[in-house]
Amino acid sequence: MTLRARLTASLLTIAVILIVPLLFATRSLDKLHGEAKKLRDGDFAASLLLGRLRDAINDLRTAEMAVLFVRDDKSRSAMMDRVQDVERLADSLDAYDLGRAARNIRGAMATVGTGAQAEHEAAVARRDRDAEQLSKEQVIPAITRAEIAVVAAERTLRERTRERVAQAASAAKRGGSFAIIGLALSLIFFAIIAVRLTRSVSGPVSELERGMRQVADGNFDTKLAILPSREDEFGTLAASFAEMTRQLKELDKMKAEFVSVASHELKTPINVIIGYTQLLQEDLYGPLTPKQRNVADTLEKQAKTLARLVKQLLDVTRFEAGAKIDVRPVELRGFLHNLEDAFQVLADQRGILFRVTAQDGLPETVQWDADRMNEVLGNLLSNAFKFTNRGGEVQLTVLPTDHSVQMEVRDTGAGIPPDQVPRIFDKFFQADNQESAATGGSGLGLAISRQIVEAHGGTICCESEPGVGTTFTIVLPQHSVSRRSSRSVRRAEVQLA
Repeated sequence: MTLRARLTASLLTIAVILIVPLLFATRSLDKLHGEAKKLRDGDFAASLLLGRLRDAINDLRTAEMAVLFVRDDKSRSAMMDRVQDVERLADSLDAYDLGRAARNIRGAMATVGTGAQAEHEAAVARRDRDAEQLSKEQVIPAITRAEIAVVAAERTLRERTRERVAQAASAAKRGGSFAIIGLALSLIFFAIIAVRLTRSVSGPVSELERGMRQVADGNFDTKLAILPSREDEFGTLAASFAEMTRQLKELDKMKAEFVSVASHELKTPINVIIGYTQLLQEDLYGPLTPKQRNVADTLEKQAKTLARLVKQLLDVTRFEAGAKIDVRPVELRGFLHNLEDAFQVLADQRGILFRVTAQDGLPETVQWDADRMNEVLGNLLSNAFKFTNRGGEVQLTVLPTDHSVQMEVRDTGAGIPPDQVPRIFDKFFQADNQESAATGGSGLGLAISRQIVEAHGGTICCESEPGVGTTFTIVLPQHSVSRRSSRSVRRAEVQLA
């Protein structure tokens, strides 16, 4: 499955997971709305109807009193109208599932209607005793039965309303519970999907990033943990990465072979030029004029510069190809004394204060490649003198550390711009302070120095401030082991992995 399809499927799954609890909550709310509607359209309306029915029965009781004492047709008609009102309201109770109360009220009203007619006739005939007896034994009890029926209907309605309210509350509670549970499950599933999706993307991205860092360090044998056979974009990237590293490896090999061959081929004609210029200066082919001697001297200097550049190119190529250092016991103080003697003459010529300080606690001997380390320190000291003006100071300080020796080359020269310090160990890179240098350079010295230091198992770093000076710090183990350069070591480790 491609990454795009995976993202689409994950988003759809997340959407479904979020919709499910929403549907549960919506269903519960619909049910709650239905119960509320039943309460409004049923029980509440029935409660209002029973209230009107109670008022109608009270009016009927008042009308019955008028029939007994007023004794005219108008009071009888009013009495029968009240009876009809009660019967009409009682008929409406059937629509609210209160049929039993409706039947009892209608039966009572039939008795009231018959009794009221007889009561009216007795009252008009001045048979007061008969009229009171009819009222007491027939009409009033029938009205009372109607009131009892209304009370019973109200009790039934209250119980039914209580049950519906309880059901509505239960439905609301269930809806809330479903919503909470659904939300919790949705969050859990969402987190699982998010983690899986993040891992499926971040893992290959991190692996590609690691591979690109290895390639940037020159390790063209780097292998990714991503299979090119994967059926997604990462598989395509892995295949492209493998093809890229293969081509870069071939180009690197061709470059190294070209530099090596070119350097070897250049050595012979350069040595011939140097030899003939020396012979010319010795007047072997006849005396030279002063102008010719200056030209010969310039040719010799330039030829020696080319020879030095060719040697540096060969050194870089050898170290990149895996050249080893020749580790032997070195008497440390004697090594430092020779360096001091070699550069003291240059310091005197340029009017620069030069000091070599060896602190107490240094080991008597160390296991180093003396020639290579002499080359490293000589290169650093040469740069220090090159960028330090007359009256400045150059120091070489050597002090012991934990099973190591730390060497600091400090000058009070022009300094290096801060943004260029991280690049000074790159091949052919030269900082923007070259106008302050006494002589030019090739940009290979510091690159070779780093390779030699790393081949000893040590580290080299630089701190600089423009206008104040520069400090190079080297830390070497007291007993280095003969090894290949760091780039070759990293390549071998990648191949073993």
